[in-house]
Amino acid sequence: MTSSARALGDVLAVESDPGGGFTPPGLGEFFPATIADFTLLGVEFEITRITLLLWIATAAMIAFLVATVRNPQIVPGRMQFIGETGYSFVRDGIARDVVGPKGLPFAPFLASLFFFILANNLMAIIPFAQISPMSKFAFPLVLAVICWVVYIAVGIRNQGAWPYFRDIMFLPGVPKPMYILITPLELLQNFVVRPFTLAIRLFANMFAGHMLLVTFALGAVYLLQVGNFSAVFGPISALMAIVMTFFELLVIFLQAYVFTMLMGTYLNGSVEAAH
Repeated sequence: MTSSARALGDVLAVESDPGGGFTPPGLGEFFPATIADFTLLGVEFEITRITLLLWIATAAMIAFLVATVRNPQIVPGRMQFIGETGYSFVRDGIARDVVGPKGLPFAPFLASLFFFILANNLMAIIPFAQISPMSKFAFPLVLAVICWVVYIAVGIRNQGAWPYFRDIMFLPGVPKPMYILITPLELLQNFVVRPFTLAIRLFANMFAGHMLLVTFALGAVYLLQVGNFSAVFGPISALMAIVMTFFELLVIFLQAYVFTMLMGTYLNGSVEAAH
């Protein structure tokens, strides 16, 4: 993050209501103070609270997966059962059913993608963390770019460069004059819209979920402190915070699945030529 971005974060972090009323959550939460910074090869890097949460979530998920296979048993224990069930869910439900008969080699990649997103999404409801790194657009965007590179590379490897791009640009069965309209749209869809929608869907859901949870939680605290008749609505706001936490848990799993499933559909088009 550059100095200008740091200044933006400082400005957003001090959003407040000078009148002493309820202060809704602002964008300052997504620009936390810098814990450490350094320069590598002329590029500035900053470590923030969200960066640490990303590392913690990733390390925790790796430790969990390693623990599930460290001492495998024929009759699996609870942890091994959870790990095997999660992997089988991705392998059978996405790699085999969505990618197709040639999808099993992609199961490790898809499972890693699913568990990585899931672990980071769960930070949104973990006490003392309570924000998902995926609610910052940069992190889903990096994942989307990785997926973009992978499915294009797979398409070129399996179909050859020219057949792969030809099938995208010139759809079979389309009248040739229509290529003037169809070809730019197909190029836009495959090479711009796909990675953008992958990133924006995950980011928007986690961003909105965080803002909702914080709004109800802060609202409960404010209503209970302000006194008078407003205190009656404090428990209602607190109850809504709890309800929205369970709803957010559903969204956390759903978004990890949707992101991975969509990557599976893109791989399906890369493995086999369109017909």
